[in-house]
Amino acid sequence: MKRPKRALITGVTGFAGSHLAEYLLSRNDLDIFGTARWRSTLENIIQIKDKIHLIECDVKDGSSVRDLMRDVMPHYVFHLAAQTFVPPSWHAPAETITTNVLSTLNIFEAARAMETNPVIQIAGTCDEFGMVYDHELPIIEENPLRPLSPYAVSKVACDLLGYQYNKSYQLNIVRTRAFNHTGPRRGEVFATSNFARQIAEVEAGKRPPIIFVGNFDAKRDFTDVRDMVKAYWLAVDKGIPGEVYVLASGRARAMSEVLDTLLKLTEIKVEIRQDPERMRPSDIPHLEGNSTKFRKLTGWQPEIPFEKTLKDLLDYWRERVKRQATLAGR
Repeated sequence: MKRPKRALITGVTGFAGSHLAEYLLSRNDLDIFGTARWRSTLENIIQIKDKIHLIECDVKDGSSVRDLMRDVMPHYVFHLAAQTFVPPSWHAPAETITTNVLSTLNIFEAARAMETNPVIQIAGTCDEFGMVYDHELPIIEENPLRPLSPYAVSKVACDLLGYQYNKSYQLNIVRTRAFNHTGPRRGEVFATSNFARQIAEVEAGKRPPIIFVGNFDAKRDFTDVRDMVKAYWLAVDKGIPGEVYVLASGRARAMSEVLDTLLKLTEIKVEIRQDPERMRPSDIPHLEGNSTKFRKLTGWQPEIPFEKTLKDLLDYWRERVKRQATLAGR
């Protein structure tokens, strides 16, 4: 019997990594391996951890990554392990850049040492585009990269290293620039999830009826994470090595609209208050992507309505708040 192909997900315990693992398992044609740090929480993969091969690995350690790649011999690599939140990059720029760039280099160098040539997806971000002017919208792959945070700079570096290693060493690297994605298990530091958590806590009587927000005017292009990870798979299955692809819904929403949509899912009445601590030194006013290039190549199409995405996210936080209250009452 022919052995299934092997897929390696770095950062499998994270938000996108856990959803990607679930999707790949649902295909029933892949052996799934995933990396985690020794201190990583397994909460996001608790339902599937016995169905995947979980390997402890610090992707910043080159020798560990070489051992990992040699032992797994993956056909596909989804490099999702990274420092992914923008605000900490302002306070710890060196750590953000070192973590993201070094881990990516380690993956590439380990792949170079392999006899096989796996397909590697580099999960980039719309933040790479940074300062986008109105006449440049919607954003396509050829838009200039004008990063506005140390995090974005680190992702541009990873993106361009992917291009360089493909051209220099013929590694099968496919680069994606995903616009905002959200859904259940999104980290609470991200705006959509933070809004949902605050609402769930107000509903449960755990906090006053005040919702704190940051830049309420910023516009972002949201896709459900469960649709986004399908795009990640299509990127390695049908994507052309050396190419870069924008992954986006094609519609931008102001953060005020996001909160309004969440508040329609609850009966509570709240005050909305801007928190200066949530404002960034520089912010991108408008991000809206055009993924025509990727859609024509792969047939990918986001399917989950934004309202369902937010309902599922809010229900996730309602359950967490309820569970935390139960544990606190013991």
